Amino acid sequence: MNFLDGSLIPENQDKLVITAAPYGPEWIPSDFPSDIAVTMEEQVQKAVDCYNAGASVLHLHVRELDGKGSKRLSKFNELIAGVRKAVPDMVIQVGGSISFAPESDGAAAKWLSDDTRHMLAELDPKPDQVTVTVNTTQMNIFEHMDTRDYEGTSLADPATHEAYREMIVPSGPGWVEEHIRRLSAAGIQTAFQFYNINSFETVERMIRRGVYKGPLVMNWVAISGGMDAPNVYNMANFLRAIPDGSMLTVESSMRNVLPINMMGMAMGLHVRCGIEDNLWNQDRSAKMSTVQQVEQLVRIAREFGREVADGKEARRICKIGVFYDTIEETLAQNGFAPNARPGHQGFLRKVA
Repeated sequence: MNFLDGSLIPENQDKLVITAAPYGPEWIPSDFPSDIAVTMEEQVQKAVDCYNAGASVLHLHVRELDGKGSKRLSKFNELIAGVRKAVPDMVIQVGGSISFAPESDGAAAKWLSDDTRHMLAELDPKPDQVTVTVNTTQMNIFEHMDTRDYEGTSLADPATHEAYREMIVPSGPGWVEEHIRRLSAAGIQTAFQFYNINSFETVERMIRRGVYKGPLVMNWVAISGGMDAPNVYNMANFLRAIPDGSMLTVESSMRNVLPINMMGMAMGLHVRCGIEDNLWNQDRSAKMSTVQQVEQLVRIAREFGREVADGKEARRICKIGVFYDTIEETLAQNGFAPNARPGHQGFLRKVA
């Protein structure tokens, strides 16, 4: 992305798109009973409350009545239908992990099979987006946490802690390319989850080969443990690589969420919050609900002078429903240089 003179002035930036992640599949209801929704009615209401607070994108997971993260696609269909009816303008983004929580005490925190994850392209009603991880990597969610971030919660249980510490994200090239094809064929936008510059470069190469032909909408996931660390150097390195026609949301975990969001907000990027990412206020004196976290970001956005996008505006910024016909159009619309051709160093300059 290019940060020229005036790029930090709010009127030169898009309205702020806030993604809420209120379902927190890694937690159990007793970890935050006042905020973790269990019944379907409560889960729909959670989406409504986040939208009314200022979030325009909903990162969606589903719970069963026993409080565990659901892996049943029928439950996803039910929640999507309920949210669509209650807040029709909200962008629905299904978490592609399909709730990675362990099946039982001491079991591995394991993502579901490739075939099961492919079935997200068949959800009915269909979501606007499905998140897609790129390149298999470690996902040790504890690496940069303080032990006080999770003491007294289910994640402090030794067996559960070990399951999450050893978690792997399975995202090999065959699965990723087939998943993108299926989502695109269904008219569902791929929301890329980039853990570092290498995963972005993999997608750029896929775009240049024609595997993906759509807007580049993505998250920079700075949670450490196999992914980028939440610091300004990693963020700047990532921003220097991505094209200026792309849409980027920044994401971190625990008390890194707010400072990373503030940096992203100032630079015209977009933000994500919620109990899936963080339970605490900044001095860890109290837990913060997802709605409270959204409200905090709205207040800060006002101080920056940056307007907050509503659902319709978020759909325009994310380019929901937009796909391109050719490789060349995809590259141009996203702000990439064209593919190289004989006598043309296409990665360095654009030639009409």
